[in-house]
Amino acid sequence: MKKLFLFIVILFVFMSQVAFPQVKSFRFGLKVSPSISWLSPNTEGYENDGSKLGFNWGLISDFALTENYFLSSGFNINYLNGKLLYETKMSVPGETEPKTGNLSRTYNLRYVDIPLMLKMKTNQFNKSQFYGQIGMLLGFNVKANAKDSFTTGGTTFDSENEISDDIKFLRSSLILGGGVEYFLDKSTSIIGGISFSNGFTNVLNEKNPITNEKQKAIFNYFELTLGVIF
Repeated sequence: MKKLFLFIVILFVFMSQVAFPQVKSFRFGLKVSPSISWLSPNTEGYENDGSKLGFNWGLISDFALTENYFLSSGFNINYLNGKLLYETKMSVPGETEPKTGNLSRTYNLRYVDIPLMLKMKTNQFNKSQFYGQIGMLLGFNVKANAKDSFTTGGTTFDSENEISDDIKFLRSSLILGGGVEYFLDKSTSIIGGISFSNGFTNVLNEKNPITNEKQKAIFNYFELTLGVIF
């Protein structure tokens, strides 16, 4: 996957030097994207405990390859949230030894995301263009918190914790999406679209204290993109 990402970067840099008389060789803009995300576990005894709302915002850029094909990238701050339910051991107030029970953990994670995508556009008609895009994304974790609800012996203990050591620094995913651009003038357009991110890599970096099995889960999410590009 690292070789594929490097290849895309090299192609991205090379093709960014190419200009086409029919279109601007480079366009730049801003976006905001509300999202709904969830964790898909791949560890025995772990369950998805519901989806959560999230949000990301950032910069978008399009580099022309041909009149209708573009390399699209950017820089996003992504707030991803998910929830897992599993059996574990935890320390609780008033007890000297960790207790076994069920933990419902809500993950509140923040990433810096860098997407690299191929964007395909239709010809313009009535000031509009439809587009589809496919590519990959690398995300770098910059903050990780958890809201825990731990139930043992019929009693539930709630807490909030910083869990950066329990989260992998790097995640990657496949991006599929589409939308429409509406041109306000020859170069400025408003963008509206929807995309799906399918995680490739495990985001968890800890072992279950009962089974000693490594925890595994990927993030998936849908996002609605609203933006302007110049």
